[in-house]
Amino acid sequence: MKLKLKTGLIICFSIYCALVLAWGCLSSKKEDFLNGQPNTFVGSDACKSCHIDAYSDWKLSDHYLAMQPANDSTVLGDFNNSSLTADGVTNTFFKREGKFYINTQGDDRLNHDYEILYTFGYFPLQQYLIAFPGGRMQTTRVSWDSREKKWFHQYTGQKIHHADWFHWTGNSQNWNTMCASCHSTDLKKNYDFKTDTYNTTWNEINVTCESCHGPGSGHVAFVQSNSYQKGEHIKNAGLLYSRDTISQLQLNTCAPCHARKSDVSVDLIHSDEIMDDLIPQVLMDEHYFADGQIKAEDYEYGSFTQSKMFAHNVRCSNCHNPHSGKLRLQGNNLCLSCHKPAYASEEHHFHKLETEGAECVNCHMATRTYMGNDIRRDHSFRVPRPDQSVIYGTPNACNGCHTDRPATWTAEAVTKWYGEKRKPHFSDDLIPGSLLNEKSEFHLVKLLSDTTQPEIARATAAYYMSNLQTMGSAQALMNVKDDRKALVRYHALRSLENYPPEVWQSKAYPALSDDVRSVRIAAADLYHRLPGERVPSEYNEAFVSADKENVAFLQYQADFAVGNVMLGDYHMQGGAIQDAIMYYKRGLRMDSLMNYARLNMASAYNSIGQNQEALEALLDVVAIDPFNDHAFYNLGLLYYELGDVESTIKHFKKAAMLGFTDEGLFYNYGLALQQQGKQKEAESILVKGHGLNPQSFKINYALAFFYVQQNQPGKARKYAETLYALDPNNPDYQELFHALSL
Repeated sequence: MKLKLKTGLIICFSIYCALVLAWGCLSSKKEDFLNGQPNTFVGSDACKSCHIDAYSDWKLSDHYLAMQPANDSTVLGDFNNSSLTADGVTNTFFKREGKFYINTQGDDRLNHDYEILYTFGYFPLQQYLIAFPGGRMQTTRVSWDSREKKWFHQYTGQKIHHADWFHWTGNSQNWNTMCASCHSTDLKKNYDFKTDTYNTTWNEINVTCESCHGPGSGHVAFVQSNSYQKGEHIKNAGLLYSRDTISQLQLNTCAPCHARKSDVSVDLIHSDEIMDDLIPQVLMDEHYFADGQIKAEDYEYGSFTQSKMFAHNVRCSNCHNPHSGKLRLQGNNLCLSCHKPAYASEEHHFHKLETEGAECVNCHMATRTYMGNDIRRDHSFRVPRPDQSVIYGTPNACNGCHTDRPATWTAEAVTKWYGEKRKPHFSDDLIPGSLLNEKSEFHLVKLLSDTTQPEIARATAAYYMSNLQTMGSAQALMNVKDDRKALVRYHALRSLENYPPEVWQSKAYPALSDDVRSVRIAAADLYHRLPGERVPSEYNEAFVSADKENVAFLQYQADFAVGNVMLGDYHMQGGAIQDAIMYYKRGLRMDSLMNYARLNMASAYNSIGQNQEALEALLDVVAIDPFNDHAFYNLGLLYYELGDVESTIKHFKKAAMLGFTDEGLFYNYGLALQQQGKQKEAESILVKGHGLNPQSFKINYALAFFYVQQNQPGKARKYAETLYALDPNNPDYQELFHALSL
């Protein structure tokens, strides 16, 4: 029995903000007014004289107040020797020689005085920025509640260790990486990998006209030109955003700061396809509820692109003044500007008029609170589904108000009012698909193949299918590798990474030349994991080019802890084990609790025979997280290589008790028990594994072979027939097929 440490699954979508402008192209006549010069930033004051109304609206916006130098007019918090003790730390706020300070816990566990350099936001909370060595700035966790006029801790009851990644001095709260580009204009992170330092710059400190419309020198040059004075008009006139555009193109302007996503590169393409420059996160149940409702801080893009509004070309600016950010109309009047008046009647919502229950948004845009006091609405505009709450435990807007009632009561009321049947919604398949049980494949394949459903929902189905690894799922993923939606193609390729190369190797080559950069990156990463000659000669040039884009994508994340794990994985796949270990260690220096870095580092050590170091890494994992089923499985594998079969069985048993369902666990666990002569226990474990993984090649083979050895050909035949149906020509199975007359 040959055992190898299983590499931890790393699915990284870095969650920090970065300004990426994804508009349509410049006019073909741009040379007429740029005169061959690059289009550069000119500052918001250059816009004022011609666009006074838009400029005045902007001065009242959250964008204008996104970031400001700390002074008496911008600082809202009480720095008159006030204090707040929260979660074991005392914070004192004071002024000294006209400057603002906070005395709080540093990364050495001791309290220090820190000077406030900038304000960050203003309503409903204001945070503050503090300079650290290496060009870093960190955002405070203790914030000013500008609604209630008091200091508060954003995560009350959450005692954060001073060396934790989540501590305000750690990587999680680093302004340069996490926040800067969405609060300033023309932000350049300027991270230096070798020195681990920043030289971050901006053109303007806050979010200005050019953050959305692009650099304005060409526009200014055109409106000052003779051509313009003579009445010639050119679409966009040197800007990168036109007001008369479709929903997706306008959303491309907002998404870089209003989406949970990862950024692709420092070098922006500015195409009409958003995934050339960023990769929106799909509706995975780590950050969204299983039906797609917001759960973690998901911003608006992922919600809005699920909605029927988006599908019918409703744009952000239909509801929001794009310059002030304010709603165009208040209350139900905004909704009724498009929808029939009947929707505001008691016959529709069954609540008394002029009450909270009669407001459209309270039923169709449920709220959640982030950052301690920031109430935000779900922009998926969904119909409440208490029937799903009864079955799956997902939330619904009705019980968000009627907290004293069970979901069954709410579901019965909805049935009484609207009838037995609910209109079909992608969540009817996404929720059961997300459960990853024996019924999931049907729902995920159905959703993935239905091109009438939202792109982000279909891409989520592809994402979940990475965990199924069945022939049916493999075929479904291959069927969409040329889908017209880039996010679907991207996640199909990412999921295929967990399938055997023979499923995709000869058929996915064209993706290396895909029109969209992020899809090419996913294809390059897929083929990079293959040893030796990865692609045929006719695709080699495309692979080399796409692989360069992949490396640039990975290196762009190198100032973030998980970015180093991604780089470690890349080098490990390429056989550069020492480089991989270096990146894993670097990631752990940024986030000492990032256990999947240790899991992968243990695999790296194991691959070069340094099993003592591998063992230490895995023991660190279970010391930090005693419920990490993956670590116990890997410990079992490692102990087997070290010749300690009793410890192998002990740790396999622990992994199974903790709910680890990987086919490899039950296959190896069963074989280890057989070697110990524990045949009944081995049979029980293999049968359990088969129940969880009924189409597993390994487990079906192990059970068939087990029953042949036990002289029970009748039982063996059942599992051998499954193998025959899945892969009748596999040479490894022919002896078994012959023995059972298949």
